[in-house]
Amino acid sequence: MTEPTGKPSRTLKPVGDATREPPDLAALLGRVARGDQDAFGQVYELMSRPVYGLALRVVRDPAQAEEIAQDVLVEVWRKASHYRPERGSATSWVLTVAHRRAVDRVRSTQADRDREERTAAPSPDYDEVAEEVGTRLEHQQVRRCMRGLTQTQRESITLAYYGGYTYREVSELLGVGLAAVKTRMRDGLIRLRDCLGAQP
Repeated sequence: MTEPTGKPSRTLKPVGDATREPPDLAALLGRVARGDQDAFGQVYELMSRPVYGLALRVVRDPAQAEEIAQDVLVEVWRKASHYRPERGSATSWVLTVAHRRAVDRVRSTQADRDREERTAAPSPDYDEVAEEVGTRLEHQQVRRCMRGLTQTQRESITLAYYGGYTYREVSELLGVGLAAVKTRMRDGLIRLRDCLGAQP
């Protein structure tokens, strides 16, 4: 597969109604996986806006969000063959890649700040260490419980709570009715609550 040289040169601008699941996005990803640069251009135009919007919601910095969006779309070019339709919608797959990249950027930035603070601060006392360990364990429990949800529940909750999308936006991104999205999220949150309550 011939890879485009450098990063795509297109700027991230709204193009049409890019929030709806395009009916041919999965097919376009299949063509991208075979090295079709024209198909990649169409994927770029369809997904650049929602990818940028999700990144901006996470990092809250336009310059970083644009960098992340460019990186995500290059990753989509390189890894389009990894998309599996049976595991979820094409839009959800691309936005999951975007969310992971954005969270990684936030964690990396926070880790840099933490290192700087540690060099200037005394060693943490027992309470601070216990709080940090407790927070990490909570995150692990949430990840474990999220794996117990259905694919549709996980997609809806991830977009709403990690991506910052409204119910209506989640409905448009997943191509599902608003009432169905609300039901999925309600049932998923109940399962999460029960799972977390059962954790030791």
